[in-house]
Amino acid sequence: MIVLGIESSCDETAMAIVKDGRKLVSSVVASQADLHSKFGGVVPEIASREHIKAITPVLKKVLDEANMSLDDIDAIAVTYGPGLIGALLVGVSYAKALAYASGKPLYAAHHIAGHISANFVAFPELEPPFMSLVVSGGHSHIIQIDDYTDYKIIGRTRDDAAGEAFDKIARAIDLGYPGGPKIDKISQGANSEWLQFPDSHLSGNQLDFSFSGVKTAALNLINQMEMQAKKDNIDVWDKFSKADFCASFQKAIVDVLVEHTVKATETAGLDKIVIAGGVAANSLLRSSFTEACSEKGWKFFAPPMKYCTDNALMIASLGGFMIQAGYEPVDMNLDAKASLDIETFASMKNK
Repeated sequence: MIVLGIESSCDETAMAIVKDGRKLVSSVVASQADLHSKFGGVVPEIASREHIKAITPVLKKVLDEANMSLDDIDAIAVTYGPGLIGALLVGVSYAKALAYASGKPLYAAHHIAGHISANFVAFPELEPPFMSLVVSGGHSHIIQIDDYTDYKIIGRTRDDAAGEAFDKIARAIDLGYPGGPKIDKISQGANSEWLQFPDSHLSGNQLDFSFSGVKTAALNLINQMEMQAKKDNIDVWDKFSKADFCASFQKAIVDVLVEHTVKATETAGLDKIVIAGGVAANSLLRSSFTEACSEKGWKFFAPPMKYCTDNALMIASLGGFMIQAGYEPVDMNLDAKASLDIETFASMKNK
């Protein structure tokens, strides 16, 4: 089964061709990160316009790299949610046009499920069940994977996503966008114990996340440091260490991500943890999980860096497993959904 995947949920226009859910044939990503960096984050309308410009050249390139035509494709899978509605609409509309013109079946894929599926391409030996942490600029979920398309949400953020918190703090200290990689880089070798940020204590599901408190604490600290530096007539980052500040903030985010995921894995009686999403590229997150899983005797899977950010190989892979699981193709009434629960998506195969 050869699947063409299409991804346009945020600021990457991507297509990929994957065979049987596991074997990557070709992958192309047209990123808009440099364009949005001057705004400190993704501007939705600009993202949508750039998707329109890029999507046809990306299709041509991915087919050329695979030495294939649309006739060689068995099915098309497209991200229809969650994400920026305008950006999603570009990919969904294009996928419907391709499916209609080529006569190929079209499958509606979930963005978060796609991130998890990228690991099936990266690690041929990986099989469910396992616990997955999906962390990005828009999502922070702990998800139990019982089968290739069976998902159970164990914990999720109640406010900011981890990547969103990184972006906001990076913008506040003039590091730029995207914030996560920049905070990770400046934190290398710095003192992560310079400051102890507050922990969030939640009622209800203790495996949920809340990053608004640590973000607010960081913003308040920045304001306090700026006032102190102003009194001394000196730049704030000449008086204080930006690297130590970032390292401490990063540790506060990573510690809770690892702690909650390990607790969820223990409770479920599983012995494998898989991470996915843009924040999965964070070096401290990877090393912390490596250490935690080693202590438990568990297996740990972290995708290659190039598979962490948005791409289409994850969507093509998911499409292959959706077909195997009995999902039905969608018709031309498919619409994009800015908000889409992964458990709702999983239930589609039973309809």
